Amino acid sequence: MRVRSDRKRLAVIAFGAILAIVLTTLMVSAGRAEPSGLPLEGLPQGTVGADALAGLDLRVRTEGHDPEDVRLTLDGSEVSGRVDGDAVVFHPEGLSDGPHTFAAEIPAGGPFGFLRTGPGASATFTVDTQAPALEVARPDTVASYRDPVTVRGTASGAERVSIGETSVTPGADGRFEITLPHAPVGGEVVALDAAGNRTSAPIGAEMDLTRMRAVHLTAYGWADDGLREAVLALAREGRIDTIQLDIKDEDGRIGYDSQVPLARESGAVASIYDAPAALKQLHDLHLRVVGRIVAFRDPTMASWAWHSGRTDWVIQTPSGQPYSSHYGPIAFTNFASADIRGYNIALATEAARLGFDGIMYDYVRRPDGSLSSMNFPGISDTPAATIGQFLHESRDPVHAAGAHLAAAVYGIAATRPDEIAQDIPLIARNVDVVAPMLYPSHWNAGEYGVSSPNSEPYDIIFRSLQDFRARTEGTGAQIFPWLQDFSLGVSYGDAQVKAQIDATYAAGMNGYFLWNAASVYHGGAMLPD
Repeated sequence: MRVRSDRKRLAVIAFGAILAIVLTTLMVSAGRAEPSGLPLEGLPQGTVGADALAGLDLRVRTEGHDPEDVRLTLDGSEVSGRVDGDAVVFHPEGLSDGPHTFAAEIPAGGPFGFLRTGPGASATFTVDTQAPALEVARPDTVASYRDPVTVRGTASGAERVSIGETSVTPGADGRFEITLPHAPVGGEVVALDAAGNRTSAPIGAEMDLTRMRAVHLTAYGWADDGLREAVLALAREGRIDTIQLDIKDEDGRIGYDSQVPLARESGAVASIYDAPAALKQLHDLHLRVVGRIVAFRDPTMASWAWHSGRTDWVIQTPSGQPYSSHYGPIAFTNFASADIRGYNIALATEAARLGFDGIMYDYVRRPDGSLSSMNFPGISDTPAATIGQFLHESRDPVHAAGAHLAAAVYGIAATRPDEIAQDIPLIARNVDVVAPMLYPSHWNAGEYGVSSPNSEPYDIIFRSLQDFRARTEGTGAQIFPWLQDFSLGVSYGDAQVKAQIDATYAAGMNGYFLWNAASVYHGGAMLPD
C-alpha cells in the first residue's frame, strides 16, 4: 500500500510539473507574441499647440471588436471615451505642456485571463501651448503712406513672423526685421511657433507731415493760366510747399474726369482740369498736393438723387421735403446714407490712387440750423457720431490708396460741437490732420476773450489753437489751421495774414492752409525758405 501511495504521489507531482512547464511555456509564448494592432487616428504630426489641442480627438478603430471592450489610458491612468460607430473617440482636456502617452487595448481573454494578449495601440505626443513672446518697436514716422516702412521687434520662441503676405524667420535671439513697400494700414504682426501657437500685435505707421504751407486753388483756378502761374510762383520762391486743389467743390462738381460710376451717372463730372498732368507738374516742383472733397454740401448729387427717387440720400424736413437752407433748395446730401458715404469714399480713394498726397473732407458736417428742423433718413446714432463713423470708414481705404486723411472743421466746433455735428476729439481719432477754419472775420466779439477778433487776428488764432490742441491731445492727429487771406469787414493785407501765420507757429503748429475763394494770395505774408 505504501508503494502504491508513493507512486500516486509521484504521479501527481509529475503531472503538476508537466502542467507548470506547459503553462509557463504558454505564458512566455503569449508575452512574446506581437498583438494585432488597433488603428489609432487623429494624432497630429509634431508638437500639439493650443489651437490643435482644442480640437484634438483621438479615434481608435476597433477592427470588429466590441467598442465597449476597448480600454483607454492616458499617461497610465484609465480614461473614458465615447463610442462612435466602430470606433472609440477620446477628447483630452486640461493637458499640461510636455509629453503624454495615449494607449488603447482590448484586455486579454481565454482561460485564466492570460492565455493570449488582446489587440492594442499606443502613441506619445508632446503638448506645447506657450505662445511666442512678441514685442514690436514703433515704426519710424512717415511723411506719406506711400513711403516704405521697416518694422522691427523680437519674437522669442517663434518660427515665423509675418505681416500680411510678407514673412521672415527670426534670429536665434528672436529679433526680426520686415521692410514693407509702403506703410501698413490696419495690419498686424503675427508670430507663429512650430506648434502653431500664435501671438499678434497691431501695427500702423504714424504720419508726420513735418510742415505744410498751403494755399487753396479751385479747379477753375488751376485751369486759369494767370491764377495757376501766380500760385506756382509762390512755390518757386519757396513761400509754399503744398497746394490744396479741389476735387469736388461746393456745387458738387468734380474737377477732373472721374471714373466713379455714380459721379458719371449723376452728371457731376465737369472735367475742368487734367488730374494726372496737374499732379505730375506739381510733384515735379516737389510740392505736396492735398485734394479737397466737399463732402455733404452737394447740390448736384442731392438734386439728382431727389429727382431719381433716392429721397433718402437727401437731408429732409420733418414733413419729408428736402431741407432748404441758405445754401440752396436741395443742397445737402444725407451723411446717414451708406450710399452717400460710399460715394465720397470712392472719390477719395480714386484721387489717392491718382497721386493726391492727401484727401481733405470739407463740409463734413450737418447744415447749421435747428436740429429739430432736420430729418436724416436711416440715422441710428447722433449726427456727430455718424460723421465720426464716416471718417472712420474712410480712413483705411484712403491710407491704403496712399494718401493721408484730413478734415476741415468749424472753429466753433471746439466749444460747440452739436451746432454742426463736429465732435473734435472723435474726428481727430479718425484722421491724420484736423484743419480748423479759424478765419478772424467769422468769430463773434468776445470769443476767447478777444474783443474784436477780425481786428486782432493774432490773438484769436493763437487762443483758439490752444483749445484745438487740448481737444486733439493724444489722438495722433496734427493741426494745420485754415487762415484768412480775404477781406470781410476789415481790409486784410500782408500784415494781417502774416499775423495769423505767426500766431500759428507761436501756438506750436507747423503749418497752415490759406483760404481765398478767388485763389489770389498775399505772397508778402509768407516768408521764403
